[in-house]
Amino acid sequence: MNIQQKTTSIFIRRKELLPNSVKLARYAKVPELGPRPLFFSGGSALRHLSSILIKYTYNSIHIITPFDSGGSSATLRRAFKMFAIGDIRNRLMALSDQTLHGNPCIFRLFVHRFSKDETQANLIIELKQMIAGKHRLIVQIPDPMRKIIRHHLLRFQELMPPDFDLHGASIGNLILTAGFLENRRHPDQVIYIFSKLVEVRGVVRPVINENYHLAVELEDGRIIEGQHQITGKEVEALSVPVKRLFIIDREKNGKEIMVGIRNKLKKLIYSADLICYPMGSFYTSLLASLLPQGIGRAISQNTCPKVFIPSMGFDPEITGMTITDQVLALLATLQNDAPDVEISELLNFVIIDSKCGTYNIKLDTIEIAALGIKVIDMPLVSKKSKPLIDSMLLLGILLSLA
Repeated sequence: MNIQQKTTSIFIRRKELLPNSVKLARYAKVPELGPRPLFFSGGSALRHLSSILIKYTYNSIHIITPFDSGGSSATLRRAFKMFAIGDIRNRLMALSDQTLHGNPCIFRLFVHRFSKDETQANLIIELKQMIAGKHRLIVQIPDPMRKIIRHHLLRFQELMPPDFDLHGASIGNLILTAGFLENRRHPDQVIYIFSKLVEVRGVVRPVINENYHLAVELEDGRIIEGQHQITGKEVEALSVPVKRLFIIDREKNGKEIMVGIRNKLKKLIYSADLICYPMGSFYTSLLASLLPQGIGRAISQNTCPKVFIPSMGFDPEITGMTITDQVLALLATLQNDAPDVEISELLNFVIIDSKCGTYNIKLDTIEIAALGIKVIDMPLVSKKSKPLIDSMLLLGILLSLA
C-alpha cells in the first residue's frame, strides 16, 4: 500500500470522527505532549489560529517566509542587509504563552510601533526612554526580561545608522534585529532567546536566513521584483496572472538564484506529524516558503498527511486561478527539486467548505479528485467568523488528522 492509499484509508476510517473530540480533549489536557503539525506560511493569516493552537500542543513548527520588502521591514533590510524579521516576530508573539507573568506586557511592547506622525527627534527621545526603562511599556515588564529588552534596544541604538528612519518601526523588530546582529547574524540564537523569554509554545524558523528577495514573471513577460510589489496590498494588484515565482539577489543586480535549506530545517520537516499548506497570500506567503531547494524532497520523505487549505475571500495574487490551478502550482513548486516524486508524497488532502465558504473562484473538486487528492468538504466558517475561516473549526480537523 503506497502513502496515498494509506492516508486515504486512514481518512475513510476517521471521517466520522472529524473533528475527533476525544483526541482534542487529550491534547488540551497535556499540550506539552501534543502533535507536531508543521505550517509553511508568512504574514498574519495564521495569527489567530496559532494563538489557539498552543492550547492543544506546544510542539507545532512554523516555517516562515523572510521576503517582506515593504514598510518598516524595507527600512531595516536596507540598513542592515538582512532578511525580513517581521513575520517571525509576529508568529513568536502569536505562540507566546499569555498566561505567564509579564508576557502580556512584553506582547504589548513587541507589537508597538513608533508613530508615523511624530518627528524623528521625538522618536529618538522615545527610544531613549525605553532604553532607560522609563517608558510606560517598559516599566510594566518584570526583570530579568526588562533588562534583556533594554540591552537589545541599546544595542540597536548603537548600531543604528545616523539616517535610520524610525517612523512606523515595530519595537519587536528592532529588538530582534539587535539580537540577530549581536549573534553574528545567526537567527537561531536570538529566536531561541526570545522564545524562552516569552515561553513560545512551538518552533519558529525562517525558511532561509539570507538577504534575498522575491520576484515573479507574469504571463505577459514582465518581471516584478519585491514582495510588496506582488501582493496587491501596498500597490495596485497585478492585472496579469503569475507565470512563475523565484528568488533574486539584489546585491547581484537582481540575479535569479537557487538557494538550499539547512539540514536543521530538513530535520524539522522529517519530524512533523502533519504538514499544512495553509491559507494566506498564495504566492508571497505560501509558495514563497516552499521555493528553496530541498523543501519538496524533505516533504516527500515524511509519510505524514499533507493538507492544503485554499484561502477564502479575495486574494489579488490568484486572479483567474481555480483551486485546481492552485494545487498544480503548489505541486510544481514542490517538484522543482524533486521531479521524480509522486503527487501522493507531497499532497493528500484539500480542505474546503463548499456550503459556507466564500472563495470567489471555482470549486473544481472533480478535477482535484482526478489528481488522486482527497477533498475534505466540512464546515470551516461559523457565524462569528463569516466570511472567513473559523480557526477553531479548522484546527479541530487538522489536529484530528495529525
